[in-house]
Parts: sequence; structure tokens; C-alpha cells
Amino acid sequence: MPSSSVSIISKCTISPDHKSPIKKTLKLSVSDLPMLSCQYIQKGVLLSRPSLPIDSLISFLKLSLSTTLSHFPALAGRLTTDPASHVYITCDGSGVEFIQARAKHLFIDDILSPLDVPVCFREFFAFDNTLSYSGHYKPLAAVQITEIGDGIFIGLAVNHAVTDGTSFWNFFNTFAEITKGATKTISKPPSFRRDTVFDSPAVLRFPKGGPSATFSGDEPLRERIFHFTRESILKLKLKANQDLIANGVTNGKVTELFKTGKINPTAEISSFQSLCAQLWRSVTRARNVEKGKATTFRMAVNCRHRLEPRLEPLYFGNAIQSIPTVALAGDVLSNDLHWSADLLHQNVVAHDDATVRRGVEDWESNPRLFPLGNSDGASITMGSSPRFPMYDNDFGWGRPVAVRSGKANKFDGKISAFPGWEGGGSVDLEVVLAPATMAGVERDAEFMQYVS
Repeated sequence: MPSSSVSIISKCTISPDHKSPIKKTLKLSVSDLPMLSCQYIQKGVLLSRPSLPIDSLISFLKLSLSTTLSHFPALAGRLTTDPASHVYITCDGSGVEFIQARAKHLFIDDILSPLDVPVCFREFFAFDNTLSYSGHYKPLAAVQITEIGDGIFIGLAVNHAVTDGTSFWNFFNTFAEITKGATKTISKPPSFRRDTVFDSPAVLRFPKGGPSATFSGDEPLRERIFHFTRESILKLKLKANQDLIANGVTNGKVTELFKTGKINPTAEISSFQSLCAQLWRSVTRARNVEKGKATTFRMAVNCRHRLEPRLEPLYFGNAIQSIPTVALAGDVLSNDLHWSADLLHQNVVAHDDATVRRGVEDWESNPRLFPLGNSDGASITMGSSPRFPMYDNDFGWGRPVAVRSGKANKFDGKISAFPGWEGGGSVDLEVVLAPATMAGVERDAEFMQYVS
């Protein structure tokens, strides 16, 4: 790999092209507040080079970003804390940071071909090591456009106390939609309502100067993208559901049992749960975790469709909760894939309206930050989702050729799930592990047989 240094060409602030229609502040919810100690979300797309000259492209992107912000006025605001310690988004139009950068010595094939994700991707984003609490005095979002030899990387960093993955990608998709269509109307307007179960008088108090990160971020790590084709994932799903199959399988999918009612449809373990269970097994084995030690697989779930009545699908903010599944390492490894997958599956199925509300009440009784990290050396945290429309970010000259993230919120055991480039149910897992653990996973034949 050539040198990964990126040159910053210019920086400026982009404000909405219209004043905010939101005349009041937006109070952070019980799902937003715990994220104030998390770093800004950093996700971006790698695109082929457009025919438009770079200066014209930059000017056009600035204009479309300004239009996009008029539909997402919260992102152009700042955080404020009132005398009662409640935290709000003040939609004051302060704007977001826009950065033009250049690394023309880098090329698409060069940065996508190495086994490990090159460190250059970390330089394609703003706000490294920035906690979301910093939104009190820093922009809530930043767009960095990095020109490489044969492409463009558009990196977006957004305050995690303001957005979850659903809100993040809706903003990104809208930015692309407006750029491509040069229109001021959008197909998926966000909802900024705040009269939800997550709205609460509870207060999360901070020391002077704000919180600290809950993980060090200094440990040596390796980062790889493992690709799973649709066919590989169907094989995993079939293996995880073997205990339920009695009447045959077509194309790797359970059929008549679920249609006839002989088995409750909610008993079917999903493709993604099957993949997570295999990862849990293989990482636990590679870590050589003692049989009697508890190991945790933590998944973030979208609560919008779990509530009754449901939240709007495009509710803007965090509407997520974490589901920890805990088991002894010896049980994870001595039982078959179905055993681990079913544990994950049952936890997800059980996370209904009542469970979401209990989670809110539990947090209100003990307000606390979200504990990112792997303090016991036996945990895995799954973030993002292969259902997010990451490859829908066509800015007018074609789909992305890859999706990558920055340095933010990464530690031993942090996994992020992306859709595969070819679609159709394929999945990419961005896996961050200690070097020795990663080497163990790479030697794990049970896992690697499914990797493309």
C-alpha cells in the first residue's frame, strides 16, 4: 500500500437553505442520552470517479447538502443542557462541517484488495475520537469528500446521541437523492415527533466537562471484512434450523412446516441470527475462553416496529435497545449451531412492546451511559444492519463500489453488519478483533467454510 496520508484542501460550514420549521427544541430521549459517551458514527461510501470536474462537484455537493439540511434541521443544530440537566437539540441552523480532501495516490483496487481494512479509511472521516457529548460546542455532523486517483469517498460523521443507524442512513440516502435529482422534494421525510415512550423526565447527570469513553481505544486491533454470499448464509440458516425440519427443504429454506402451522412461524431462526451464532462460536473458540466463563453476544435492535402503536419507520433519533444474550463459553462450544442461534432468536422474538417499555422503565430508575467495550474479554457487540440501504447512495454517477467505516467506536469484539455489494441477501461483516483472536478465526474451518 502507498502512503495513506490525506491532504485537507478546504473546510467550511454548510447551513440549511431554509430556516428550520421546528420552532422548539428537541429533547433527547432515554434512547438518545446513553449515547452521549459514544463517538460520532462514521460511515461512508466509495464511488467511482464522476465525469464532472472536482471543483464543480464540490460546489454541487455543498448546494445539495444545504438543501438536505433543510429537511433535517436537527443535524444543523447544537446540543444544549438546561438548568435542570435535560439535554436538547436546538435547531438553530448553526450548520455542519464540510471538508474537501485529496489522496490521489490511492486507487480503488489498492484500498479494497488488502485482507485487512487499510488505515487510510480512518482519514476519510472527520471527528475522530469525538464523543457525542461534544455536540454542545461542535457541529452534529460533518461531510468529508476525499478525492482519490480513480474515485471519490463520501464520509459522513454524525453525533450518535442524535441519530441511530436508521436515521443516519435516511439522511445519507436523502443527500444522495437530492444530489442526483437536483430536487427540493424528498421521498422519505423524517419524523421529529417526541411524544413517544422514549420521552421521559429522567435526567442523566454528567461530571463537569462531560463523560469519558467507556473503552480505551488504544489496544492493538485487526479489522477485516468477511463476505458471505446468499448461498452461504442459506446453508447456515439450514444448519441452524435442522432441529425444526421434518417435511423437507426447498432451496435451503424451511417450507411446509411453517405454512401448515405445525410449527409456530416465530420458531424459524433467521439467516442473520444463524450468521451471528456462528460468529459467536468461532470468536469464543479463538479467544480460548474458559468453559465456565460467561460470554455475551450483544445486538442492537430497532424498536420502531416493536412498539404498539408503532413509531413512524423514519422517526428521527435513536429508537434502539441492546439485547444481551449470555451463555457459558463451554455451552456455546459444546452444543451445536442451533443451540446458540436459538438463544439469540428467542431473545429477539421476546423483545416486544412490553419488553421495550420495561427497558425504558429500568433506565429511568437508573440512568446510565451505554457501556461500549469488551471489559471482560469475552463479549461481542453487533452493530449496524444488512437491511440498511447503504448501496442506495447513488449521487448521480452510479452505485457505491464499497461501504466502509472510520475509527469510531471500535474495540475488540465490535462487529458491524453491512449488505453485500451484490445484494440478494448477501452480507459483509466488518469484524474488529485482537490480532491473536483474528488469526484464530481465520484458522477456524467451521467459520471460514462460509466466507467467500
